[in-house]
Amino acid sequence: MKAFYTNNNGVVEISKWTPNCWINVESPTEAEKKYLLKELQIPEAFYNDIEDIDERPRIEIEDGWTLIIMRVPVKSGDIKLPFQTIPLGVIFKDEICVTITFYKTEIIADFVLYSQRKNILIKDNPDLVLRLLLSSSVWYLKYLKQVNQKIKLAEDNLEKSIKNEELQALLQIEKCLVFFITSLKANDVLFQRIKNLKAHKLNYDLELLEDVEIELSQALDTANIYSNILTGMMDAYASVISNNMNNIMKQMTSISIILMIPTLIASLYGMNVPNGLEESKYGIWILLFVSILLSTFGVFLFKRRRWF
Repeated sequence: MKAFYTNNNGVVEISKWTPNCWINVESPTEAEKKYLLKELQIPEAFYNDIEDIDERPRIEIEDGWTLIIMRVPVKSGDIKLPFQTIPLGVIFKDEICVTITFYKTEIIADFVLYSQRKNILIKDNPDLVLRLLLSSSVWYLKYLKQVNQKIKLAEDNLEKSIKNEELQALLQIEKCLVFFITSLKANDVLFQRIKNLKAHKLNYDLELLEDVEIELSQALDTANIYSNILTGMMDAYASVISNNMNNIMKQMTSISIILMIPTLIASLYGMNVPNGLEESKYGIWILLFVSILLSTFGVFLFKRRRWF
C-alpha cells in the first residue's frame, strides 16, 4: 500500500507525489516496487536490506541517497510469538523521502493522526526520522503493557496448577522481551549516531531530541524490568517443580520401605527351615497380623518424622 503525505497543520494525505512530500509504502506490491526502483531510482540494495526481517538499525549513504533503518514493534498473528520487531526503512535524497516496511504496522497511521491532533510540522527528513523513532518508542511501551498483562495472566494460571501450557506461555513472552530489548538497544545506538551527524547537528530540535532519548530509555528500562521479573518467576516455578518432585520421590521411597516389611516376613516364613509355625494352623494368620502390625508401626514412624 502506497500513500503520499505533506505538511498541513500536521501530516495529511494527498493523492499524488509532490516535491518534498513523504511517501509511505507498506507491504509493497510488484507495481509499487517498480515505482520505487524505476521511477524514484531508489538503490535496489537499500530496498533489499529493508526486506530482510533480521536487518539491524543502521545508517548508510550511497550516491547521495541516505538509508536509515530502525526496528519497530508489531503485533504478530503467530500464537507462539505474539509480538516481534521488524525493520522500518527511511530513504531520502533531495526532494524524495520514502519510508518502507514489508509488514503492516499500527505505528504509521497513529503517527499521522497524532501529528494532525498536535499540529506538528515536520521540518526535514532527519526530523521525520526522529519523530518516527519517538513514535516507535511509544508503541514499544504500549505493547510492553500488553506483555505485562500476559505475564500476570500466566502467573494466575500457574498459581492454580502448574501445566506445560502455562510454562510455554511464559517462554513465548520471554522471547518477545528478548526481541524488544535487542531492538531497543540497537535503536538507541542508531539515535546516538543520528544525533551526532555533522550535516544536521545544528538543525535538530533539542526538545525533540530529549523526548526521543527519554522515551527510548524508558522503553528499554521497562523491557528489562519485565524480563527480570519473568526470569525470577520462571526460576521460582522451576524450584517449586523441583521441590514437588523431591516430595513425591520421598513419599515413593517411604512407601517402598513399608511394603518391604511384609515381603521380608513372607520370605523368611517361606524358607525351607524350621520356624515353629509350619505345623500351626494359625501360622498364616500370625504372619499377616505381624506384617500389618509392623507396617502400621512403620507408617506411624514415618509420619512422626514427617517423611510423608
